[in-house]
Amino acid sequence: MAFDFGTANDNQKKAIQTTEGPVLIIAGPGTGKTFTLVRRAVYLITEKNVRPENIMIATFTEKAAKEIVTRITNELLKLEINVNVNELYIGTLHSICLRLIKENLEHTRLKRSYRLLDDFEQKYFIFQKIKEFEAIPNAELFYGNTKSSWKKAQELVYYINAVAEELVTEAELAAHPSTEIQTLGQIIKTYNELLDEENALDFSSIQSIAYNLLKDKPEICEKIQDDIQYIMIDEYQDTNYVQEQLVFLIGAEHNNICVVGDDDQGLYRFRGATIRNILEFPEKFSACEKITLSENYRSEKDIVNFYNQWMQETEGRGFAFEWGDFRFDKNIKPAKGKFVEGVPTVLKVGAADTWSESVLDFIQKLKASGKLTDYNQIAFLFRSVKHDRAKALADFLEENGVPVYAPRSDLFFERDEIRFVIGAMLACFPDFVKRLNAGEMRASPDLQRYYVGCIKAFSEYLKTSGNEDLKKFIQFRARDHAVPQGNFDYAFTGLLYRILQYEPFRSIMSLDVSGVSDTRPLRNLAIFTNLTTRYEYLHRVTIFTAKSINRDVDYFFNVFMRFLMDGGIDEYEDDAEYAPSGCVSFMTIHQSKGLEFPVVIVGSLYATPREQGKEIIETLQEEVYHRQPFEPFDRIKLFDFWRLY
Repeated sequence: MAFDFGTANDNQKKAIQTTEGPVLIIAGPGTGKTFTLVRRAVYLITEKNVRPENIMIATFTEKAAKEIVTRITNELLKLEINVNVNELYIGTLHSICLRLIKENLEHTRLKRSYRLLDDFEQKYFIFQKIKEFEAIPNAELFYGNTKSSWKKAQELVYYINAVAEELVTEAELAAHPSTEIQTLGQIIKTYNELLDEENALDFSSIQSIAYNLLKDKPEICEKIQDDIQYIMIDEYQDTNYVQEQLVFLIGAEHNNICVVGDDDQGLYRFRGATIRNILEFPEKFSACEKITLSENYRSEKDIVNFYNQWMQETEGRGFAFEWGDFRFDKNIKPAKGKFVEGVPTVLKVGAADTWSESVLDFIQKLKASGKLTDYNQIAFLFRSVKHDRAKALADFLEENGVPVYAPRSDLFFERDEIRFVIGAMLACFPDFVKRLNAGEMRASPDLQRYYVGCIKAFSEYLKTSGNEDLKKFIQFRARDHAVPQGNFDYAFTGLLYRILQYEPFRSIMSLDVSGVSDTRPLRNLAIFTNLTTRYEYLHRVTIFTAKSINRDVDYFFNVFMRFLMDGGIDEYEDDAEYAPSGCVSFMTIHQSKGLEFPVVIVGSLYATPREQGKEIIETLQEEVYHRQPFEPFDRIKLFDFWRLY
């Protein structure tokens, strides 16, 4: 029976059928990339008789991996083909590397029960050990004059991860004549020693450990190369050096490496991604099939046409440049027969001084027309949701009855439900509050003011609400904590759960998450519970004891909470639900990539290109990394601006 290509166009069919040897699929925006990947995997299984365990598919997010697995499974079920799709090597490159490490743990530096640090825990790990880094001569070259331990940790993490992703060793850094580079070598040496002591690894070292495992253990490498016969890498424009080397190493025996991506959508340089991987891919092989998907099935034709014009006519904003060899030539076409003539795609909603009022008026008119059934059909895109203008607009909309979901705006600790629950927890520790009011705490002035505000807000609630049950509970716990007689059967999370049983939290906890309502309070309380649990895990706190309660409370509120507030905690973000009901979404351009909304309001079109690199990174690229710089430094800001715009 002939293979069912479904609705595939000619180029998609070619991409699905071209399975042998290296293949580059340039998938422009909205051109059915995921559809093509799914059909290609089904084609391999049904037409080429490839077993799932011989296929590796790497995606940019775990959510994308789950979607692909689901769609492959559904396609195979339609064909009544019974294979175990769970045998696929599928996930992010990080998760695939983690699988390799787990299967060969005895050949790595890790021991059983190792700890995997996520981004948050990596920063907190360095934050806790900051004195060891401060003691390194010239360490201030990497974090400047800041006194904030959190900012120091943030800067150090940036450099540590950058070097790990380039497979640069401590010895290579130590051998460099520059004091800066030698100091970085010492910082990384100290960091790696601390990781070894804790039996831990972070996300960037997952990949370097996996790569070194395959390089150093030929028998393991040969087995992996035998097992994985076909490789597909999604979002290849967002990969870095270590990921490229891993892909080439794993695929070296069969060379059936298919990479999918779009150089115009390369937006993650700040995370270490390099556009050169996709641009240079055809040159890595003597013969590479190059296929371009150019029919856009997502956007109105005016948007598609503007995109083509913008990317090809690179003159504007006072700048002019040529792409040269740093972009694949392509012309995206709107899919035929889908679009209606005269549909507006751009609407200017007001000048700067009337921006907020114009936006609100626009939303209210949409709502009144009946075309808007849920606020989550609207997305606001900004270069940064932390910008004062974005925050001011969010405040204005909320004051006028339009809830705003802005998960990366650093507004978490300003939400009423969070201020209330922190106030309630603080009220349970009268000794801490007494010292706080007397100015005897080591809390920063800002943090002290915040805590006092939380306590006042909570106390005012108790007075006006007449909530005697919660008041009695707080008084009872405060008395026990003030003069502890022994061990308690809870710590921070247990106390939090008890508080959440009372109003106003009980009503929040019973919110219906399936309806068209603002569920942020519920989601934010869930985050706060996760934070208290994480603190207990990181500090091995299981219960309060008479001996430890004051120390634990001091450290939680003065150190851990300060780290969270300085670093900025994001509001709840659900991978499965990128736009919660009842709210308009405020997001960055990066967050919005690949998502779709009926109504999009863009607030950063007045921006101009700007330098974003760091001098030390440029030195590393020119003198230490294993390949020379690719794009000319003087044009990088223009390339990145044009892609982002």
